[in-house]
Amino acid sequence: MAEKNAKLVFSTDTVLSRKENKGEQGSGPALCPGQEKVTVRLDRKCRGGKSVTVIEGLPIPARQREALLKQLKSGLGTGGTVRDSGLEIQGDHREALMKTLEKLGYRPKRSGG
Repeated sequence: MAEKNAKLVFSTDTVLSRKENKGEQGSGPALCPGQEKVTVRLDRKCRGGKSVTVIEGLPIPARQREALLKQLKSGLGTGGTVRDSGLEIQGDHREALMKTLEKLGYRPKRSGG
C-alpha cells in the first residue's frame, strides 16, 4: 500500500483492469446464425398507413446491424432505420428479405399475415 494511513477494504488475488469491456462478461454462449429466431413482419401501426417491414431477433452487434441494414437497403432500393434491436425497412419487402437472410445463413420466420 502506498499510504500508511490508508485502510484496505477489499482485496483480490488477481489484478482487474478498469478498462475491461463489461458487455463480454455476461454474453453467454454464442449461437450460430441458423439457431437464432429471426422474425420478419409487416407493420403499419402509427405510420400514417404506410407499410414497414420489421426484422427482429438478429444476434449481431450494433455496428454489424447497421452494415447489414445498409446492404439490405441498397439491394432493395429503399430506405430504412435501426430501431431498438430491430431493423425497419420501408415498404413490404418480406419475401425478398426472407431470401436474403436465408442466403446469409439465418433461418427467418414470417410473422403476421
